[in-house]
Amino acid sequence: MSTSMNTENTTTTGDRATENEARTASTKTAEAKETAARVAATDPHVAAGPAPTVPGSSAAALAARSDAGSAPRLRGLLARPAVRKLLVLAVLAAAAGVLGSRLGNGLWPGDLTVSLDQPLGKASDWIIDNRDHHPLFTYFLGHLSNAAVLAVRGVYLVLLALGWPGVLLAATALAWRCAGVRAAVTTAVSLAVCGLLGMWVPTMQTIALMAVAVAASVAVGAVLGVLAGVSARFHRTLQPLLDTAQVLPAFAYLLPVVLVFGIGVPAAALATVIYAAPPMARLTALGLRSADPQVLEAVDSLGATRRQRLLTARLPLARKEILLGVNQTIMMALSMVVIASVIGAGGLGDRVYQALASVDVGNALSAGIPIVLLAVVLDRTTAAAGARLGEESGSKRTADTAVALAAAAAAVIAATVGRRAWPDGWAVSFAEPVNSAVDWMSAHLYTGVPVVGGTAEIAGHFTGWVLDPIRSVLQGTPWWGLLLVAAGCAWLIGTWRGALTAAAALAAIGVLGVWKPALDTLSQVLAAVAVTLVLGFAVGVAAARGRRIERLLRPVLDVMQTMPQFVYLIPVVALLGVGRAPAAAAAVVYALPAVVRITTQGLKQVQPAAVEAAESLGATRWQVLRQVQLPLARPTLMLAVNQGMVLVLAVVIIGGLVGSGALGYQVVFGLAQGDLATGLVAGAAIVCLGVLLDRTTQPRRTDKDSK
Repeated sequence: MSTSMNTENTTTTGDRATENEARTASTKTAEAKETAARVAATDPHVAAGPAPTVPGSSAAALAARSDAGSAPRLRGLLARPAVRKLLVLAVLAAAAGVLGSRLGNGLWPGDLTVSLDQPLGKASDWIIDNRDHHPLFTYFLGHLSNAAVLAVRGVYLVLLALGWPGVLLAATALAWRCAGVRAAVTTAVSLAVCGLLGMWVPTMQTIALMAVAVAASVAVGAVLGVLAGVSARFHRTLQPLLDTAQVLPAFAYLLPVVLVFGIGVPAAALATVIYAAPPMARLTALGLRSADPQVLEAVDSLGATRRQRLLTARLPLARKEILLGVNQTIMMALSMVVIASVIGAGGLGDRVYQALASVDVGNALSAGIPIVLLAVVLDRTTAAAGARLGEESGSKRTADTAVALAAAAAAVIAATVGRRAWPDGWAVSFAEPVNSAVDWMSAHLYTGVPVVGGTAEIAGHFTGWVLDPIRSVLQGTPWWGLLLVAAGCAWLIGTWRGALTAAAALAAIGVLGVWKPALDTLSQVLAAVAVTLVLGFAVGVAAARGRRIERLLRPVLDVMQTMPQFVYLIPVVALLGVGRAPAAAAAVVYALPAVVRITTQGLKQVQPAAVEAAESLGATRWQVLRQVQLPLARPTLMLAVNQGMVLVLAVVIIGGLVGSGALGYQVVFGLAQGDLATGLVAGAAIVCLGVLLDRTTQPRRTDKDSK
C-alpha cells in the first residue's frame, strides 16, 4: 500500500513538474515572440524565419482589430508621464512665445540684477584691517594657522630624519601590512621613480602637506558624517553645503582663504580640507544610514544606549564605507596639490605651476608623474585594505612590530651612511627630450599638415564651427526661453522640484549679473561634453565587449584620471595655441576616463539572460547592443553624462588661465587682483551652472519610486 501511495505521489509530482515546464516554455515562447517582433519591427535586416500562423488572422480581421485598438493605443500613449510632460511643455512654450514681447527677448534684464560688489568689498576691507588684532584672528584663526605650520613641518622633519632608505622601506612595509605584496612592490617602485626623476625633496614636501591635510579632512568629514548619519535634519542641512563645497571652483575660495591666512602652508592646507572633506562626510553618513536594521534592532533589544549603539553597531557596520571615504579624500586632496601651489604650498604642485608659466612640458611631466604615482599607490593601498577589512591575516601585532623595526633600521642606516636625501647622481632627467618632441610637434603639426591643415587650424575650425554657434544660440535665445528649456529638461527626467531647482539656478546667474559670461562657459561645457560622450561611449562599449581592451585601458585611464589638471593644459596649449578650444580639449581629456569607466561598468552589469535571449533569436551584436544592452544600462549611462558634465565644468574653469575667458577668467582674475567680489560672484555662478547641469542630466526619484 505504501508502494502504491509512493507511486501515486511520484506520478502527481511528475505531472506537476510537466505542467510547470509547459507553463515556463509557454512563457518563454511568448517572450521570444514579443522580442522577435520588436526586433523585426525596428530592424528589417534581422534574419527571421517563416511567419507564425495565427488562427483567424485574415486581412479583414487584422484590419478590424487595428481600427478597434487605435483608440486604446492613443489612450495608452497619453497615459505615459513623459508624453503628458511634453504636452504641458508645448503649451507653456506657446504661452511664453505669445507673451515674449512683454517679457523681453534680449539678455537678462538689468533691472533684475543685484550687485554684490559693495558688500563683498567691505568684507574684504574688514578682513585686511582686522587681521592682525581682532580676537577672532589672534585667539582662533592665528592658532589654527600656527598648528598647521607646525604639523606640516613636523611631518617633513620626520621624513628627512628617516632618509630616503627609511621612507622607502617604511612605506613598502606599511603597504605590505595593509594591502599585501603587490601593493608593497608598487609602493617601492613608485617612490624609487620619484627619486630617479630628481623629485625626492618636492615629493616629501607634498607628502607632509598631504598627511596633515588628509588627517584634518578625515577628522572633519567623519564628525560631519556621524552627525548626518544619526540626524536626518542635520543630513538635509548638510547636503547643499557639501554640494557647494565640491562644485565651487578651488580658485574661488582660495581668495578668501588667502585674505584670512595669507600666502603659505596654512591657506593651502585649509583649502585642501574644504575640497577633500565632503567625500568623507558623504560616505560616512551613507554607511551609518544604511546599517542593517535587524542588527540595530538586536542591539536595541539588549538595552544599549544611543551612544553604545553608535560605537558597537553602526560604526563597525560602516567600516567599508568609511575606508572608501578615506580613499576618496586622499584622491581629492592630491588633485588640490597643484592648485594649492598658487598660494605657496610648494612641493610637486609648485614645480608643475612653474612649468606651466614657462610652457615647459618636460619639467611639468617630471613633476606630474610623481603626483600620479602617489595617487596610484595610495588608491591601490587603501582600496586593497578596504577589500581585506575584517579578514584574519596572521599575527597583526607581529606585522606591526616588523613595520616599526624596518623603519627604525632604515633610519639608522641612513644616519650612519649620511645619505638622507636621494643621491644627485642617481637622478635622471627626460625634460630635454620631451621638450624637443613637443617643439617638433609644434613645428610640424601646428600648421602645414596636408589635408588637415594642422592643430591650429583644427582648433580654429572647432571654435568657429562648434563653440561660436552654440554660444550664439544660447546668448541669442530669450532669457525666459532658456529658463523654460532648463525647467523642461529637468522635469522630463525627474520631478517638478528638480525643474524648479534648475530654473532657479539659471535665474540666480542672471540676478548675479554674469548672464553673458555664464552662457559662454555653458557653450564650452556643452561642446566639450558632446565630444567626451561620443569618444567615451565608443571606448566604453569596446572595453565592455572585450576583456583584453579593458585590461589595456586600465593603466591608461588611471594615469589620465590622476594626472593634475594643469598638466593637461601645457601640451594642449603647445599644440592648439591659446583660446577656448585648448580649454575644451583639456576638459575632454580629463573627463574621458570617468565616462569610459562608468559606461563599461554599466554595460557589463546588464543581465546575461537578456543578451542570450536576443542572440538566440538571431540578433546581431549591433542589434543586441542597441536594443538590449543600451536600454537596460540607461541609468548608468545617464550617470556617465552627469559626471562628464561636472568634470568638464571643472577643467573649463581652469581654462581661464589659457584664454578660455568667461567665468573661468573672472575667477582667475579675482584671485590675481585680490578682487573678492569678482572671484566669488563668478564662483557662485559656476555653482549654479553645476546645479543646473546636475538637475538636467541626473534623474531624480519620484514620490512613487520612493515608496
